[in-house]
Amino acid sequence: MSRRGLERAPCPIARTTGLVGDAWTLLLLRNVSFGQRRFGALQRALGAPRASLSRRLARLVEEGLLERRRYQDRPPRYEYHLTDKGRAFFDVLAAMWRWGEDWLFGERSAEVALVDRRTGRPVRPIVVDEETRAPLALGDVRARFGRANA
Repeated sequence: MSRRGLERAPCPIARTTGLVGDAWTLLLLRNVSFGQRRFGALQRALGAPRASLSRRLARLVEEGLLERRRYQDRPPRYEYHLTDKGRAFFDVLAAMWRWGEDWLFGERSAEVALVDRRTGRPVRPIVVDEETRAPLALGDVRARFGRANA
């Protein structure tokens, strides 16, 4: 299925994959989430080709996850800031963080930790049901095909 096909798919996972389903986009969102906002800094940190980085940033702005804010007039320079939609994507990044930490490092720990801003203690994200606040596991849910609210 093409990326454009994914963007029109009836499944939320498919549509999200169509928007952010490549490494550069996810890493951009990660870095902007943690305060890296300028093109040059993002490029250096990620090692992404300029053209790839430009395309992905433009797409994230177009889709409303990021907004450009001018920080210099001559020459014009911009920073990228998360919108509410972009901040909401942190839930996805946190779930990916936890999965990667649990399954991709074996006996050693990751060199990068997600820590509480106030206490500095490591945090371990989990996915919970918004209504009950109970942790979700695959055995607790099923997919219902058709309209979600039907």
